[in-house]
Amino acid sequence: MKKLVTQIAGFGVVGVLATAIDIGLLVILKEMFAFSPVDAAAISFIVSLLFNYWASMRFVFTRRDGMSRIREVLTFISLSAVGFCFNEAVMWVGTELVDVRYLVVKIVATAVVMVWNFWSRRQWLDGSGRDAL
Repeated sequence: MKKLVTQIAGFGVVGVLATAIDIGLLVILKEMFAFSPVDAAAISFIVSLLFNYWASMRFVFTRRDGMSRIREVLTFISLSAVGFCFNEAVMWVGTELVDVRYLVVKIVATAVVMVWNFWSRRQWLDGSGRDAL
């Protein structure tokens, strides 16, 4: 259980930093460069994802025995693609259909993606203690 709590805490720190990158870039692209909220969210998500991969695999998750780096990256990208779809769907529904301010919608999208990311990465990328959940 201690390993899980430590892992969740590390995931939280990485997540806060990745979220700061994501939201900061979203605001810059939307407010300074007049990108649509959905397009700006796509770009900011991808940039924060690159940081998240590096930090998550370095500080949070243990490499899985027998998994090559290429397979690890491809798995991370595949799992992140699902998170990206969640992000874009929530952003589109919230800003285009419901007409809620884009930053409020981004908070909801971030929460949805965060839950998916932790669960999926622990399931398919982490080499330690998956059975503790």
